[in-house]
Amino acid sequence: MRKTKYNDIIDYIREKIARGEWSIGSKIPSQRDLAKLFAVNRSTVITALEELTADGLIEGKMGKGTVVVNNTWTLMHKNKPVNWNENVTFGIHKASVKTVKEINETEANKKFIQLGKSELAPETFPLEKMKQVMVKVADTLSPIGYEEPRGNLELRQAISHHLKNKGIYTSPSSILIVSGALQALQLISIGLLRRGSTIFLEKPSYLYSLSVFQSAEMKLHGLPMDDDGLIPSTIPIIKKQQENAILYVNPTFHNPTGILMPDRRRQELITVCEKEQIPIIEDDVYGDLWIDNAPPVPVKVNDKYGNVLYLGSLSKSLSPGLRIGWIVGPESVIERLSDLKMQSDYGSSSLSQRVASEWLSSGLYDDHLKVVREQLKVRREIAVKALEENLARFATWEEPGGGFFIWVKIQPQFHIRNLFEKALSEGVLLNPGSIYAKQPDQYLRLSYAFASLNDIKQGIYRLGQIFKAEHRT
Repeated sequence: MRKTKYNDIIDYIREKIARGEWSIGSKIPSQRDLAKLFAVNRSTVITALEELTADGLIEGKMGKGTVVVNNTWTLMHKNKPVNWNENVTFGIHKASVKTVKEINETEANKKFIQLGKSELAPETFPLEKMKQVMVKVADTLSPIGYEEPRGNLELRQAISHHLKNKGIYTSPSSILIVSGALQALQLISIGLLRRGSTIFLEKPSYLYSLSVFQSAEMKLHGLPMDDDGLIPSTIPIIKKQQENAILYVNPTFHNPTGILMPDRRRQELITVCEKEQIPIIEDDVYGDLWIDNAPPVPVKVNDKYGNVLYLGSLSKSLSPGLRIGWIVGPESVIERLSDLKMQSDYGSSSLSQRVASEWLSSGLYDDHLKVVREQLKVRREIAVKALEENLARFATWEEPGGGFFIWVKIQPQFHIRNLFEKALSEGVLLNPGSIYAKQPDQYLRLSYAFASLNDIKQGIYRLGQIFKAEHRT
C-alpha cells in the first residue's frame, strides 16, 4: 500500500536526523515550509511532528522553533549527546545577514526570476571560445603543481599588460592572484589591519552585505555620497574621531547604486587621503563593463606613494567559475598577502590561472568585452523601458552608464521588506537596499545582467503589479 504523506514527512525527518544532516540542536524547517515541500496542509505536518516529538527526536523550543534534541543513537544511552550546533556560534567569522543568507539560498532555485544577481547571464558566457582556450591549454599542459606564492607568472604578466590600457603601470611582482575580489578583502582584513580599525566606505555599499571586516573586529563607517559618488570633503572631519582608518571605495559603476565617479572627484579623493594618510582599497571589478563611454582612469593611476591597493577580477566580466582576481600594491604588501594566501589555500587553481592567462594574452578577452557591452546595453534598455511602463508611478531611478545595476528609489509609503517577500511569492528575487546600508531604506538594487530578456520584462511587470495592489490597500 502506498505510504501517506504523513508517513513521508516522518521518514524524511527521521532520515535527515539519522544521517547526521540535521544534527542535535539543529532547527528543522518551519511547518509552513514542510507543508509546501510535501504539498499538504499544516495539520498533516503538525500530526507528524507530534509523533516525532513523542519519540523524543524533536522538541519545540520557545523562540527557536522546533529543534532536533536526539538521534537514534543517543536514545540508546544515558550520556548527554554531542551538540555541534552549540559550536556554530563560537567561530570568529560572523554569519551572513539574515536577508543576504535568504537571497543566497534562493538564488540556487531556477524557478525564480533573478533580478538581483550580480552575474552575467548564462547566454553571455562564451562557451565555444572557452572550449577552444581549454583545449589549447590542455595541449601544452605539463604536470600541474602548485604555483608560486604570488600566482602564475604568465598570468601576472598578462594582467600587468592589461592594466596598462587603464593607465596602471605595475610589474608582475606587485600583483597577487587571488580567488576573486572577496578573498582579496579577506586577506587584507587579517593581514594588514589592526583589530579595532575603522573601514570608511560609501553609504550604501556592497561591503555592508558582507561580514569580512566585522569578523576581524573592525568597524564600518559609512560616508555620504552624491550623484558623483563618495564625497571626499567629509573624510577629514570624520578622520579626527577615528584611529587606524582605511578607505574602501568602488568608484566605477558602484555596487549597488551604479554611480560612476568622475575624474575630478577621483583626483580629489586621492589628494585628501594622501594628506590624511588614509590607505585606499579600490575595488574595480566592474571597470571593464562600461556601456556608453569608457570610464575615467582608476584612482590607482594617480597613486604616487603606493597608497592604493587595487582590486580586479574576471568574475563579473568573464566567468565567476574561474575564481580569478588580483591585488595590485607595493611589493612588501603583496609579499605579506601572498604568504597568508599560501597558508589559506596554497594558491588559486593552477588550471584556472592558465586559462585566464590565455584569455588575457591572446586578445580574446578584449573581443569578449565588446560582445558583453553590446548585450548589457540591450539588457539595460529593456529594463529601463519595463521600469518606465510598470513603476514610473511608484519609483525613481537613474540610468547607469555601465555595470549591472539600477538603484531604484521607492516611494516611502511602501515597506521594502513586504515588497521583498511578496516578490518572492510571485517568483521574483530582488535585493532590498537595506542590506547595503545597515538600516531600513527605500531602495531596491535591480540587476539587468543575469535574467533572460523575457524574465527582465516579466519580473518588472510582476513587481509593478505588486506595487499597484499595495497602492490600492
